[in-house]
Amino acid sequence: MEEVLKVVPTAPAQGLQVTDKAIARIRSAMAKEGISPEQGGLRLGVQGGGCSGLSYNIRFDTQPRERDRVFQFADVRVFVDPKSFIYLHGMILDYQETLMQQGFVFVNPNSTKSCGCGSSFSS
Repeated sequence: MEEVLKVVPTAPAQGLQVTDKAIARIRSAMAKEGISPEQGGLRLGVQGGGCSGLSYNIRFDTQPRERDRVFQFADVRVFVDPKSFIYLHGMILDYQETLMQQGFVFVNPNSTKSCGCGSSFSS
């Protein structure tokens, strides 16, 4: 009898995780924007500002930059620059839709304090 290895994809211990809901939302938004999944992806970053000191930056990009870390989730790629990765490693990107609001949710273990808007934090 032939033995079959079952490979279960896992995120790197100090990488990023993206939920299935977020992947589906990224995929549909990229198609709407006309961005090719083979070349482009979602860019996650951190910038100074916001009510808690740092804020998340999320947008689409047509290609990764030279020093980016590139994470692959099915057919969706996520780009993170080296400085932002310091604050984002171990983070989970989710997408939630409720009666009151819809949007991406950052679950970041590196955040020591965040504000009510959910897009600003300090570490």
